[in-house]
Amino acid sequence: MIKKKICMLGSFGVGKTSLVQRFVKSIFSEKYLTTIGVKIDQKTVQLKNQEVNLIIWDIHGEDEFQKIKSSYLMGSSGVFLVIDGTRSNTIDTAEYLLDLVEKSIGKQPFIVLVNKCDLKEEWELSNEDMDKLETERSWQIIKTSAKTGEGVEEAFKLLTDKMIGTGFDEVSR
Repeated sequence: MIKKKICMLGSFGVGKTSLVQRFVKSIFSEKYLTTIGVKIDQKTVQLKNQEVNLIIWDIHGEDEFQKIKSSYLMGSSGVFLVIDGTRSNTIDTAEYLLDLVEKSIGKQPFIVLVNKCDLKEEWELSNEDMDKLETERSWQIIKTSAKTGEGVEEAFKLLTDKMIGTGFDEVSR
């Protein structure tokens, strides 16, 4: 079995912990709990004939008072950059964190998750904004909802494929 470390990165309150809980335990809670430091979960996924044990590092939110330590990133095979669709300023944090990843451990497979698609009527991000991120920055974006589960399983499988290269990405499209 292959083991791969994934880091969940983003601003505070974007839904990193909720996405992990939806993926690992198939649950969602309305209660907001701030992550302090790092919370580590695991889940084994099957891609084609390959079992992959994902070790998911849910790292505290980045803000002006609390910066991500580059040591948390060491050993990562892939990264999720989580953006809150209801807060467009979370894009700036994602850009900063991607730069931190590349400076700390080099280029890694990553996917941008635009979370809270269940709150679409409250979104500050438009489809044009996301198209611009995809074309100008070459970001692969998946819209997710930790509440409904939309896009969550797909996102983890796509990132796993990017890390181990099973060809799942081509098959799933």
